[in-house]
Amino acid sequence: MASNLSPAYAYTVVYVKDVTKSVKFYANAFGYDVRRLDNSRRWGELESGQTTLAFTPAKQHETDDLTGHVQVPRSTHERNQVEVCLDYADVDAAYKRAVENGAVGVSEPEEKEWGQKVGYVRDIDGIVVRMGSHVRS
Repeated sequence: MASNLSPAYAYTVVYVKDVTKSVKFYANAFGYDVRRLDNSRRWGELESGQTTLAFTPAKQHETDDLTGHVQVPRSTHERNQVEVCLDYADVDAAYKRAVENGAVGVSEPEEKEWGQKVGYVRDIDGIVVRMGSHVRS
């Protein structure tokens, strides 16, 4: 049983080069509705169900001194410590849509031994996005 001190998972923040471009990219490539893009263009949010997928600039003076600089992979042989994972009923169609809208295909969807169909793309900032079917336990 959850206590009053148990938090609800609110959102994930993705650090990007250009918030406006990333919000538009994710809306088009992955089928999200834009919830908010603030006037400063330094914060954007997408409707993603019970949580929010948010974007903010990788370089910003507000947090760099506080928490450090965002580390960006130097090549396609490196990746961020976090990947964005999205569930789809039709992974093949979702993968095709993502690539047609500017995502870079990494691995086309295939059935995995654990019962999930999974494909991988990179977004416009090189972040790995896993596109998979929902796995019920």
